[in-house]
Amino acid sequence: MSLELVRDTANVALIGANGVGKSTLALNLAYQALVNGHTALFTTAGQMLGELAALDSDSAIRRRLHRYATPHVLVIDEVGYLSYSNRHADLLCELISRRYGAASTVVTTNRPFAEWSKVFLNAACDVALVDRLHRAEVVAIEGESYRVKEACERAEQRAKKRSAARMEKQKS
Repeated sequence: MSLELVRDTANVALIGANGVGKSTLALNLAYQALVNGHTALFTTAGQMLGELAALDSDSAIRRRLHRYATPHVLVIDEVGYLSYSNRHADLLCELISRRYGAASTVVTTNRPFAEWSKVFLNAACDVALVDRLHRAEVVAIEGESYRVKEACERAEQRAKKRSAARMEKQKS
C-alpha cells in the first residue's frame, strides 16, 4: 500500500484460490493510487479482453489499448477463470508489453503461471506474457475462502436460532 510499485513501475500478481481476498487487495491498491494522485483503472480480464476482441478496426483497437495502457495502475482481475482464444491472448500480450516498464499492472489469478497455458490455449505469446508478469512481485495468498467461511457462519447462526426456537416451543 506504500505504492512503491507505482514509483518503480513494477507489476504485482496476486495468486490464490477463490475467495481469499485477491480482488479486494487489488481494489485497495488502486484506491491508494487514486488517493495519492495517480490514475487507476480496475477491470476484469473477461470484460477487457471481450471488449478489445469485439473491435473490428485497427484504429479502434489502438484507441482502446491506449485507454488501458495509460493509467499509472491497471488492475486486471480474474485472469484464469476463463479460457481465451489466440486473439484474446495476443491483445493481452500487446497491452502488457505496452505497459511493461512504463506503468504498473496488478493481476489477480486463481492459477499459478505454470497453468496459464490452460488459460491461453495455443497462444504463441503465452511465454512472453508469463515472462513479463512472472517478474512481478508475486503474492501467493493461501487460506480458506472468506465467502465460504461467512456462509458457514451464517448457516451456523441460523441453526442456533432454529434450535433455540424449538427449545422455546417445547417449554411452552
